[in-house]
Amino acid sequence: MNMIFRLSASVAVIAGLTLSASAQEIVLRSSDTHPDGYPTVEAVRHMGELLMERSHGRIGIEVYHSSQLGEEADAIEQTRLGVIDVIRASFGPFNNIIPETKVPSLPYIFRSTDHMRSVVDGDVGADILAAFEPHGLIGLAFYDAGARSFYTGNTPVRSIEDMAGQKFRVMQSDLFVDMVVALGADAVPMPYGEVYSAIQTGVIDGAENNPPSYESSAHVEVAGYYTLDEHLIVPEILAISKSTWDRLSPEDQALIQQAATDSVAYQRELWDAAEAAALETVVANGAEIIEIDKQPFIDAMAPVYERYVDTPELQDLVARIQAVE
Repeated sequence: MNMIFRLSASVAVIAGLTLSASAQEIVLRSSDTHPDGYPTVEAVRHMGELLMERSHGRIGIEVYHSSQLGEEADAIEQTRLGVIDVIRASFGPFNNIIPETKVPSLPYIFRSTDHMRSVVDGDVGADILAAFEPHGLIGLAFYDAGARSFYTGNTPVRSIEDMAGQKFRVMQSDLFVDMVVALGADAVPMPYGEVYSAIQTGVIDGAENNPPSYESSAHVEVAGYYTLDEHLIVPEILAISKSTWDRLSPEDQALIQQAATDSVAYQRELWDAAEAAALETVVANGAEIIEIDKQPFIDAMAPVYERYVDTPELQDLVARIQAVE
């Protein structure tokens, strides 16, 4: 597989990337696993429109949504090799490659969406973006992916005590399992497509996700209690292949970086609207939105942080994030 990737990369250098080969047209291929119309997809399109306008039609972006260029792990590898130029990706696949990405993936590391945005818009965010370069990527910007919360079918979670004994579906992730166990519940890894029937039949008591996913999956039909604990507020990365970047002029690099930065506000606007609409829809469909005291949930994460924040560098990064107002 790696040989195929290297061959593809060589072909891209020779034929594709009309990048340095033509000063008249630069077409960047961008990959996203999300469907057409999703806020991240539309934000990269907006970035392309800004580039077309500011470069007087010389630089554009072709957006390939819905995993057309491969599932996320493969698309990341192809971007690192220069076969794909631009990628929007979640942090999870990078956790074992780039240590700094583990920290924004920690439960309750961000106090709120506003806190997350303040962090990634500042020096800490710049340092995390810089950590991608040694791994074949230039981090351009962070996009929102919402806040994930727990939802249940029979027993609402109004306090940490209500977590005890309940079974929650989680992704195949040691971090997710450890988080749920630390809260006193049972973690059940399973494919996302099985969640509806598993809640309906009592195999599990609930799951966790952001409001748009909770709404679009119709899980509200079998799990009508949505607890706003917001245990994960993990941003997503927008990056460009370093091999693509290195073939651009400094002027074009600046144009692309500025367009990426300017696309963030547009993506956040789309995401906020999607989240608000989703909450409105699930309430109309009978869901109860439950606000809680998060502090006991946060306090329960001590063993999780002890396990995953395992170097002085990561401990310093956690402290810097927590210090941001």
